[in-house]
This record gives sequence, structure tokens and C-alpha cells, in this order.
Amino acid sequence: MRNILTGGNISGLRDSVLARLDELYDLRLEEGEYLPRALMQLLAALSCDINREIALYITRGGEVVQVTVGTDRDVELTDYRLRRNAARLSGVRCIHTHPDGDGRLSDVDLSALKMIRFDAMTAVGVRAGAPTNVQSAFLQEGGEPSLTDPLPWYAVPDGEWLEHIRLSDRLVGWEMEETRPDRKERAVLMGLESMESLEELKRLAESAGAEVAECFLQKRPRPDTAFFVGRGRAEELNRDCQALEADLCVFDDELTSVQVKNLEQLLGIRVVDRTALILDLFAQRASSAEGRLQVELAQLKYRSAHLPGQYSALSRQAGGIGTRGPGESRLELDRRRIRERVTELRQRLDELEKQRALRRRSREKAGIPTVALVGYTNAGKSSLLNALTGAGVYAEDRLFATLDAVSRRVEPAGAPPFLLTDTVGFIRKLPHDLVSAFRSTLEEATLADVLVIVSDGASPDLVSQHDTVEQVLRDLGADHQPRVEVLNKCDLLPPDQPLPLHQAIRVSAKTGEGLTTLLRQITAALMDASLPVTLSIPFDRYGLLATLRPLGRVISETYTDTGTELTLVMAREDAEQLVRRYGADIVQVSL
Repeated sequence: MRNILTGGNISGLRDSVLARLDELYDLRLEEGEYLPRALMQLLAALSCDINREIALYITRGGEVVQVTVGTDRDVELTDYRLRRNAARLSGVRCIHTHPDGDGRLSDVDLSALKMIRFDAMTAVGVRAGAPTNVQSAFLQEGGEPSLTDPLPWYAVPDGEWLEHIRLSDRLVGWEMEETRPDRKERAVLMGLESMESLEELKRLAESAGAEVAECFLQKRPRPDTAFFVGRGRAEELNRDCQALEADLCVFDDELTSVQVKNLEQLLGIRVVDRTALILDLFAQRASSAEGRLQVELAQLKYRSAHLPGQYSALSRQAGGIGTRGPGESRLELDRRRIRERVTELRQRLDELEKQRALRRRSREKAGIPTVALVGYTNAGKSSLLNALTGAGVYAEDRLFATLDAVSRRVEPAGAPPFLLTDTVGFIRKLPHDLVSAFRSTLEEATLADVLVIVSDGASPDLVSQHDTVEQVLRDLGADHQPRVEVLNKCDLLPPDQPLPLHQAIRVSAKTGEGLTTLLRQITAALMDASLPVTLSIPFDRYGLLATLRPLGRVISETYTDTGTELTLVMAREDAEQLVRRYGADIVQVSL
């Protein structure tokens, strides 16, 4: 029986070919030999015979420690190291063939040289059973590759290239680039929808602290159930990620746990989807105690749904005398711990929501109406709040710069005061778990008397972003209030440029343009949206108090000899309905 040594893509190979490949392990290079001509000829014959790439891993002592077979286009390069210190050279050089006859190194080869830190990377072009040309690369100071010129196969300078390895070993720094605190993760983005959506994903990734190396768009009618983009495209993506030296791959849609597992195994790097990226971004931005709890709750709900569908071994957690039995699998244990933490977080958030409700009732008793700033992320809501109130909240030109709802009192000249609230920004494909976790915060928009919808007037995606905001408001049940449309950042536009939202007020939080007009519109909307209503409820109909009091903000409540007089501020249409239902004797509307 053959001793199986050769790895990689060996399916379909004859036993005689496998035996010849296994014989490569018996080779021992002489001192001073980098790549003997006889070995090149043997590799060329084998590679052309099977029409696949072959990779050899050779130690500095001349021993062949690994043989791997690939396809006709590439071979999977193994992370083979003889040194524990991953910052130093591995002590192994990689020699591999190119069956297309081109012995020049590819970007993927150079990326593998840098990541695995081989002593050297060498490509041998082979055609018609014979070698053609050869090229090598060595790491230099700073960890960047230095390439030799492509040479005829018979002109390999063994001594010179071995000296390159010794020099490289002295020059390569002891500190790995990955340990630098200022190093950003290199990300490759992949999507199916559109380049516009990918551009937004790029901004999300950059806001999260990643360096985007490249964006790829795959046109498919529907995602592949196993690899999202299909296995063939995923294999191409693997080569792209290697060539671009990517640390992670971000997909522009939510992936299943099976897709994540398959993609990570194939790509060899971390894989995250749009939802995980947004959750990570929220985790970075959350500053208040409530915001951190909401983000953690959303992350746990996401992870619970994306726990690996199958562990490689669902081993029991306990062992030994007295602990044997069905026990609890790793998957079950993880899910139970997540459920327990989710329950704890919900209880703490419920307590915070009770405090929020008390503050809200205090505002209602004071008779102060509320106005909510809503809109797409990075439309300038926080900057507008600062410009109108001098709040001084954090504002920056980046996605989801602020997450926590902030309220400030506004006192327009000659008009009643109101509370202006900045809410969390919306975005396409806003994760459902995030909406659920932030529902108490988003209720500020639902319960507001007037909505100020802020749009980024300078954005080329203005219309689609506005549609997304409208959809999220409908999902929240916040599409019934009066609204004021605002186009922010108008200082970045020509004054005569036509815009799709014709009724919107053009403002600039930066220059102050249009702010006076905006305040007038908000005041007019508040006055038009609600009006004071006095309810005279006699003693014999005292039960109406419990029914009518929640319909508006209580301004005053006085007791008379005949009953109770209750003054509320409520929506105009609600007041008209009360008059029709209970009559003018009980309901007096102040016009």
C-alpha cells in the first residue's frame, strides 16, 4: 500500500504518478544548491504530465518537507514554518511550477511570500515536459519582496540566490507588521446588488477603521446557498484576497452561518457580512450606558442566529467519573449563555425605558412639544442640532458618528419653546436586530409632534436615501406626524441647481443659511399640528377622564363645583373627532 505523503488536489491522479510525486521526499539537495537543473526537469515532466501546478517546500538543509499539487492555474500554498517566531523567515523556500510556461511570479505568489514569510518564492515555467524560465523573490527590510529578473531555467545562480536568503534573514525586522498598533485591517468588499451599495459599504468599512483594498461586484439573480457568490467566484476571490493581502472579506448582504463557514475555509481569512459590520460600528460609537446595552443585545441576537450550524465535534463539556452522560453540547451551552445574557440585558433596558417614560411624562406635563430630527446617516442631523441649539454634541463627517438620542430646548423668538431631539441615523438594510434593540431610542421619532426629515443635499443618492428613511419610518409607525423636509449641506451646491425634493428647505448647518426659515417652518408645523382643547367633565361622567387624558399633553387640570376641567394639547383631527363624539358642552376647542 502506498504511503500517502503528497497533498492538495490529488484526486484523479494515477497511482504511478502519485508514487513519483512521493519519491520527491527522498531528494536531498547538496550544500550550495538552490534549485538543481535535474530537479527542475523532473518537476517539469511531472507537472506537464498531470497539467497541474506542483509546489515543493525545501529547508535550508536541502530537505523536501512538503509536496502539494494544485490545479492548472494555481496551487494552495501551505503555511509551513520551521520557526516558532512568526516575525522571522520561515526557514523554508517554496518552489512551484507554472504549467502555462510563464515562470514569472504572480501577485498571489508575492502575497504568500509576505504573509507566510518564506525564505524565498520561486516560480518555474514549464511547457511540453520541459522547464522554460525561472523567477525568484526574497523579502527585504520592511518585509517587502524584492524580485529577480526572469532567467532561463539553466541559468539559475544557486550561490547568489542562497546568499539572498542569508541577507534577507538579517534584514527582515523582528516586529511583524500585523502587531503595529496603527495598522489598519485590509478589507476586500463583495456584493451582488450595485456599485452604489458597495460604495456605501466601503464608507461603512472605513468608518469602522478598515482600509478597503478593492471592491468586487458579482452579478447573480440570487445568492448561492453555500458560497453566496458561487464556488467558482469564491475561488477567484481567494486569489484576489491573497494578491491584495487582505485580512478580511466583507459581504454586502447578511450571510448564513453555513456561508460564513464555507467562505472562511476557502478564503483563509475572516469573513463578515454587512450586518456584522454595522453592529461592530455601533459597538465602537456607543457611548452612553443605554447605547452600549442596546448594541450588546443586538450583537447577541445576531450571534445566536449565526452560531455555526455544526461544530466539527459536538463534544460534551464535562468528563470523568460522575459526569458522564448526555451532558450539554458546546452549541447548546453557547445558546444557553446567550439566552441568559439577552434576558439580563432586556431587564436592564426595561428599567432604563421606565426612566425614559418618566422623563417623557414630565415633559408632557410641562406642555413642551417635541420635534425629532430624522434622516439618513451622515446627513448632518447632529450638526443641525448644534447649529440650532448650541448643544455641542459630537459631529463628524462619517457614518453613524453619533448613536445616542440627544434633546435640547429651543426657544424661537416670538413662539413657544419646543424640544429638538437628534435620533440615530438610518441606512439601507438596517439590521432587524438593531432596530429591535434601539426601538426605545427610535420611539423618540414615533412620539414626536413634528418630524424634521434631514437629507444630504450633496449626496448623489439623495432620492434613494430619502426613500429608505420613509420606509424605516413606516416600519416604526412614525409616518403620521406633520413633517418638515430639509436639504442640508446646501453650501456644497450651486444656488440654482434643481433638486428632487422641491418643497424642502435648503439649509446649511455649517454656514447657518436657511436656519431662520427652518425655525419658522417648525413653529408653523407645531401650531398647525396641535391645538389646546378644554374638556369639562361633570361628576356623573367622571369615567371619561381615564379615557381622554392619554389623548394629549396635559396643560392644566382644575376641579370645579360641577366637575373637572382638563386642558390638553392634541392633534387637530383628534380634537375634531372628540367634538363630534361628545359634543361642544364637554369639548371646547380653542381655534
